[in-house]
Order: sequence, then C-alpha cells, then structure tokens
Amino acid sequence: MVSSDTQLALQSDVESPLSTLLYDLSQQVQGVMESMLKMTNEIDQHSAGIMEEIERCKDTVCERKKALDEEKDRFQKAAYTVLDLLNNRLIS
Repeated sequence: MVSSDTQLALQSDVESPLSTLLYDLSQQVQGVMESMLKMTNEIDQHSAGIMEEIERCKDTVCERKKALDEEKDRFQKAAYTVLDLLNNRLIS
C-alpha cells in the first residue's frame, strides 16, 4: 500500500504540470480574446465609415435622379412644343 505522503507527492507531481498547462492555456486564450476584441473594434469603426459613405452616396443618387427627371421633363416639353408647331403647320 502506498503511504499518504507518497500519494501527496505523486499528486503534486501530476498537478504541477497540469496547473502550468492550464495557466499557459488560459494566457493564450486571453491573448486571443484580446486580439478578437481589437479586431471587432476595428470592424465596428470601418463599418461606421462605410455606412456614412453609403448615406452620402444615397444622397448623391437622389440629387442626380432629381436632376435627370427635371432634364427629362424639359426635353419632353420641348418635344411636345416641336410636335405642336409641326402639327399646326400641317393643319394650316
């Protein structure tokens, strides 16, 4: 039978490397988590910038659409005016 002192010594011999392994592993996990947090913050910053750019582009598109619609209306009015002039000449 193994004495209790021997059991404690064996247990201590096993626990010490295990404790070291767990400590090292926890340090690695903490490092990875810190890196992930940093990357998440960077992604948030970049996504905020992208969203601002999308909003600016939407505004530009709306302004451009309005200008094109106004130009289309002017061309249509001019075309109808020309058609009316030609129609009046044919009738006279």
